[in-house]
Amino acid sequence: MLERLHETGIRAEHAYVAGFVSIGLSFTSWFLSKSLERAGVARADRWGIFIGEWAPTFFAIGNGLRTYEK
Repeated sequence: MLERLHETGIRAEHAYVAGFVSIGLSFTSWFLSKSLERAGVARADRWGIFIGEWAPTFFAIGNGLRTYEK
């Protein structure tokens, strides 16, 4: 899988950036959901956690790609 990602032009730096962006999106989605939806904090927390779970995956892919690139 890492070979295919690397062949398509995706590098470790791209995965790391995606991880940091997902952290920002997690906070943003939590804040917007809390502010704009009537469902309350519980739903906002679920949105934040759902998107926040993407970050470790992107960082793990970045680490795998970094190892493959070396």
